[in-house]
Amino acid sequence: MSDVIKHECGIAFIRLRKPLQYYIDKYGTPMFAVNKMMLLMEKQHNRGQDGAGIVNIKIDVSPGTRYISRYRSVDPRPIIEIFSKITKRFKKAYKENKDAFYDANWLMENVAFTGEVWLGHLRYGTHGKNSIESTHPMLRQNNWRSRNLAVAGNFNMTNVDELFDVLVRLGQHPKEMADTVTVMEKIGHFLDIENQEIFDKLKTQYSNQEITNIIENEIDLGRVLRRSCKDFDGGYAMAGVTGHGASFVVRDPAGIRPTYYYADEEVVVIASEKPPIKTAFDVEYSEIKEIKPGYALVIDKAGNFTETKILEPIQKKSCSFERIYFSRGSDPDIYSERRKLGTLLVPKILKSINFDIRNTIFSYIPNTAETAFLGLLTGIEDYIIRLRKDVLIDNKPTLESIDDLLALRPRVEKLVVKDAKLRTFITDDDHRDDLVEHVYDTTYEVVKKDRDTIVVVDDSIVRGTTLEKSILKLLDKLRPKKIVIVSSAPQIRYPDCYGIDMSKMKEFVAFRAMLELLKDHNMTYKLGEVYDKCVASKGQKNVPNYVKELYAPFTDEQISAKIAEIVTPPEVKAKVEIVYQSVSSLHKACPSHLGDWYFTGDYPTIGGNRVVNRAFVNFMEGKLVRAY
Repeated sequence: MSDVIKHECGIAFIRLRKPLQYYIDKYGTPMFAVNKMMLLMEKQHNRGQDGAGIVNIKIDVSPGTRYISRYRSVDPRPIIEIFSKITKRFKKAYKENKDAFYDANWLMENVAFTGEVWLGHLRYGTHGKNSIESTHPMLRQNNWRSRNLAVAGNFNMTNVDELFDVLVRLGQHPKEMADTVTVMEKIGHFLDIENQEIFDKLKTQYSNQEITNIIENEIDLGRVLRRSCKDFDGGYAMAGVTGHGASFVVRDPAGIRPTYYYADEEVVVIASEKPPIKTAFDVEYSEIKEIKPGYALVIDKAGNFTETKILEPIQKKSCSFERIYFSRGSDPDIYSERRKLGTLLVPKILKSINFDIRNTIFSYIPNTAETAFLGLLTGIEDYIIRLRKDVLIDNKPTLESIDDLLALRPRVEKLVVKDAKLRTFITDDDHRDDLVEHVYDTTYEVVKKDRDTIVVVDDSIVRGTTLEKSILKLLDKLRPKKIVIVSSAPQIRYPDCYGIDMSKMKEFVAFRAMLELLKDHNMTYKLGEVYDKCVASKGQKNVPNYVKELYAPFTDEQISAKIAEIVTPPEVKAKVEIVYQSVSSLHKACPSHLGDWYFTGDYPTIGGNRVVNRAFVNFMEGKLVRAY
């Protein structure tokens, strides 16, 4: 994605199902879980570079022994910093008592991060400050082990205001109105109730100390989650661990945010993507399961796990951006889907280049678009094979024409290269454009001047800024006849409210194109009509997405043509065309991940429509704030 956007966070979870001594004896180190956890998080570092955190729980240690350990970091390399600190603790323990270093009992009593339960998080901040206070896991502390709660998640809630009011009505005094804190306090409230209900039932039969142990074995986290999540609206994969070692990961009813798990007799492992589990534990992809939408994987104190229904699942709308761009392409399913995205673009591209393959150069930017590019090449090569068959069967070619036909193949060049040493994120918005222009460099003397068409594949086009400020200018210096920019994703028209940093609608180049088309067709009055509807819908729950009405008068092709006008700098001489994937082709390529609200405006939850209407009101009123 040449226009970088921040996106979904990542979660990592490990539950050791055997005593620590088992892993020391089998693997020769007390750091089995540390090493696996670091690998599980490092292989998801693409999901969060604003911060990282980890929490570890020791089960059944003696009173007076610290049983919760937590590190969080907003260092530029947060995973490295966290695990360097943990490793130093083990090195210090080894240096101080080499004889006891392989004794699990001694380690549990004297060394932090030796517990059986691990929860890690990688954060991409979609809003707010990148501070330690904003970094997961969040911790809700209590002197009763079973009332302690650490929470980390990959989520955004659309109804934080409502959830905050619920907490206030329950008698709480939340310290801030943030979805992470609100979610944690809501779950924590019902965790307290669950504890209290069991205590009240047993208080005349057992001593308080005995009741504590019974609570830890009888507590029903599924019931806690059913009470807590019933009014959540958003996309979420939330993980939580209690102080006594029970834990959970719960997924939203539409399956918007991804979550996978693997379990054997030694471990239960959960992550936001499958490749990290595959890499860390060397298991077959077929052994990695997806947590079902609306369900939670609940692991009790003893390490037993069940997949429990929390909310009634609705139509599955898993995030398609995960498949297009965000998740690691080493996942075999994602790799196949991205190749197909490229292949499905072939008919549009052939039409755009007037079927003139001899005078066309194919390339891609950025590296994440490479797989779709490979699929495109496969499709072009298949077209050439069909062309050869048609000519050889239907015509009587000469020897020279046969040689020419057999020599026909796609011309592939690396035309645009990103200069990794130029970091545009270190400067402010007012001066970022100056640097954007020089982030990319190009390869000269491979284009036939004024004759060749250049086709460049991108995985998506969000704002169009990089095209306008850098890429098109660079490509035009090569003096092509035409430049075709191809997006393997459809036009991004609507804000996301489930975890991707796309909340300000005026930043979308497709939205800007629609505004220009309204002007061209003397239809700007529709802005006022839609604004009035959006304002009138405030406070209502079941509202439609009124912003769709603004796009309705125009075809995809009209909007693509206007986008090409917007992003083409005045000094560019080559003709510029923008080709987008269709939504129908997206669904063909990714049939199990139909979440497409950023392209279609079809939000999977009622809160999504409220968010898009609010985002449009913010645009009309000139408010540069997020809409959720």
